[in-house]
Amino acid sequence: MKHTTYQGHRISYNAKGKGPAVVFLHGFCEDSRIWDDFKQDLLEEKYRVIVIDLPGFGSSDVIEDISIAGMADAVLTVLDALKLNEVVMIGHSMGGYVSLAFAEKYPERLLGLGMFHSQAMADSEEKKANRQKSIDFINRQGSALYVKQTIPGLFAPNFINSNTFLIEKLSFRASQYAPQGITAALAAMKNRPDRSPVLSGLQCPVLFIIGKLDGAISWENSMAQTHLPARADIHILEKVGHMGMFEATKQTQSIVRQFVQFCQNG
Repeated sequence: MKHTTYQGHRISYNAKGKGPAVVFLHGFCEDSRIWDDFKQDLLEEKYRVIVIDLPGFGSSDVIEDISIAGMADAVLTVLDALKLNEVVMIGHSMGGYVSLAFAEKYPERLLGLGMFHSQAMADSEEKKANRQKSIDFINRQGSALYVKQTIPGLFAPNFINSNTFLIEKLSFRASQYAPQGITAALAAMKNRPDRSPVLSGLQCPVLFIIGKLDGAISWENSMAQTHLPARADIHILEKVGHMGMFEATKQTQSIVRQFVQFCQNG
């Protein structure tokens, strides 16, 4: 992977293809490799696809005390290194939080924003307490057991039973991340503000991909945000949990491709 630096820390990324730029941001306890197969659809359609390892994940350095807004600034360094002025940005889960923070700070750089199993609302007090418990557990026990328990819960139950190899692979990858990177991301998510007003003020189109069986983002929060943007493209996946890029690959590829094409023509 290539890399640039943010506050003296390495931020890794890959950029492939030629044409209009689409940036994919992964979620918590993931890295840019979750898009390896997914992005082929856009590459074949003659787009330039950029995938980024957020701080603490993949090949990017851990940045302790990083915020979601800080992650957005790290993404900006990649776009500046690539001399990209306008992009469509698609964020999965935590990547959606980062995308919204990016939209808050740099709206002029976005042709479109995709919330892929993500939300604008801040954590509830209960969710914040659970994230702190996770941080405390990892600090005491390390991260291996934590990710082994966390990753399967991202998928719909029926998908888990027939895709054990994939889930084991993702769990193994997550176990390789530095525990300090995982806890830094947990703290960043816990402390992020409500960015619902960002959605309300965006001029660019916003895509929502919502899993009806998502156990990580509540159905109520997923749906409550969809009326906020001036232009929203809403897709509800009936049998999908939190990982539509794997659970419904062709369907979500088609949704993202059509959204990107709309943003470029629009």
